[in-house]
Amino acid sequence: MKSLKFILVLLIASSLVGCGFYSFTGASISSKTKTFQVNRFENNSLLVEPGLEVDFRNALIAILENQTNLTNVNSNGDIVYEGEITDFRISPTTATAQQTAAQNRLTITVRVHFYDKNDEEAEFDQPFSFFYDYAGSAQLIGSQKTAAIEEIFERITQDIFNASLAKW
Repeated sequence: MKSLKFILVLLIASSLVGCGFYSFTGASISSKTKTFQVNRFENNSLLVEPGLEVDFRNALIAILENQTNLTNVNSNGDIVYEGEITDFRISPTTATAQQTAAQNRLTITVRVHFYDKNDEEAEFDQPFSFFYDYAGSAQLIGSQKTAAIEEIFERITQDIFNASLAKW
């Protein structure tokens, strides 16, 4: 009976230790990595939306703070994100019989340079892009523009997180 209790305690302890390294976000971060740094993302798109680079940087910081236990620092981060906004474009996606846009699409593309001091093989330089469709009769202003940009940034930052830390 004593050996049965010992085996049961051993199984429970080993399963708890195994769960200690599991992350519900899917992140696989080295135990050496404690900090992250998000540098300024320059807005180099042809159509410049004022403040877009600040909004993107804040969205990227927010997802990293919410989905990891890493600390945000201004310099010497264990992992570093930097890059540029390369495209902010509004284009028609469908047309009406009167040759006007029935639906428009806002597309934002961000090129990200990711550096990892503890894993140089994980580093990358690649673009991430997403879009938001809205009615052709609507103008992209005010709360609709804010909602569009937030939705796009939510998707792009999640894609960046997955590529850099979740290794998807």
